Amino acid sequence: MDPLARDFYVDWEQTANDVVAVLRGYVGANPADRRLSDLVGELVTSSDDFSRRWAVHDVKYHRTGRKVLRHRVVGDLDLGFEALALPDSTTLSLFVYYPADESTRERLQLLESWAATEARDGIWPHPVQPR
Repeated sequence: MDPLARDFYVDWEQTANDVVAVLRGYVGANPADRRLSDLVGELVTSSDDFSRRWAVHDVKYHRTGRKVLRHRVVGDLDLGFEALALPDSTTLSLFVYYPADESTRERLQLLESWAATEARDGIWPHPVQPR
């Protein structure tokens, strides 16, 4: 729903398809979860884009892969990820992201330095702005 997401995710179309397919998997595994059904209802009525994707009925369990994110300061970040199931939970996973190449590793180090400078100077973290 956030228009900035189209710039943040380099492959917006595939990312949006994946997110909706993963959500469909969660809904299917938790049919009695009122919050999930309310969320889907809100998204279907608020977004033609979501509604179109939801109607495809794709289901995906996203356990490993890559995402390319576009950061406004350091540029594109190519990240691999793995989902780790948490013990004693059927619904929670821990996602671990890592740099998929050396240039991403260098950009993450630059981002770390930038964030530390911003924090030192009292500029970051930025306050959340209400919508």
